[in-house]
Amino acid sequence: MTVVLVVLIAVVIVGLFVAGSSVRVVQQYEHGIVFRFGQVQRAGGLRPGAVRTPGLTAIVPVIERMQKVNQQTVTMNVPGQEGITQDNVSVRVDAVVYFRVVDPIKAIVNVQNYGYAVAQIGQTSLRSVIGQTDMQELLGEREKINARLRRIMDEITRDPWGVLIERVEIKDVSLPEGMKRSMARQAEAERERRARIIAADGEFQASKRLAAAAEIMSQDPASLQLRLLQTVVDVAAEKNSTLVMPLPVEILRFFDRFAPDGVAKSEAESRPDLAARLAKAERELAKAAESTAGLGSPEDVPPVIGLDEPKPAEGD
Repeated sequence: MTVVLVVLIAVVIVGLFVAGSSVRVVQQYEHGIVFRFGQVQRAGGLRPGAVRTPGLTAIVPVIERMQKVNQQTVTMNVPGQEGITQDNVSVRVDAVVYFRVVDPIKAIVNVQNYGYAVAQIGQTSLRSVIGQTDMQELLGEREKINARLRRIMDEITRDPWGVLIERVEIKDVSLPEGMKRSMARQAEAERERRARIIAADGEFQASKRLAAAAEIMSQDPASLQLRLLQTVVDVAAEKNSTLVMPLPVEILRFFDRFAPDGVAKSEAESRPDLAARLAKAERELAKAAESTAGLGSPEDVPPVIGLDEPKPAEGD
């Protein structure tokens, strides 16, 4: 009786062990691939029950073996790759790749370690793209380069390995220190050029305003005297200054009275009236503002009269 009880207990233990080793749990984000005697395909096609969906499943111990495949999106960093761009600039570029398994059979059977294989494909593809692009495109057209990298990698991994490349992003582009200094000097020179053009434009418009003001003040000598008195008031505001006026303006007006009437009359007739001169000055100011408002390159700078001579035409 004791022997029978021991045998029964041993059978129960063995049964529980066999049942525990045959029951498997497949998570929601996984798929189970069952190999029966090392085979997952039969007669050129997929064997029934070779792929187990998420949930509780059972396999035959010793005869079958199940391997789980994670189908979540994997984020993988591509180490920085050094290369020379198409315009002979040495750069270092690193990226990040997002991929997931869409065919677990191919991911297990056709490639030994699909994660390591994708990492190597990412490094080689990144070096290849660096050599086919120039520095300006690498810095300013990231979306275009990302799409090119994704297309190259997806063509290699999707059909034979069952791995879908969802997205590829370039993280950082490292330039040599000499190239950074050159780009900084170029930007500084460009800003200096624009500052000088704007300052010259301001001087040009100020000269037009001063010419218009002088034209208005020349019509009435009293305005010149009032301007002189205003200047005296501004200077006298400083307590530590002394103003000496050796020649009053009234003396100049005294000499104007003895001028010949014919000369004064001819000068008055030769001058256009005040309204016409003001209108002309306003038109010149508006024209100058329109011509110098959008200076974008050295060719847009207006020529200086007397210094910039027109280039002779070919054949002259």
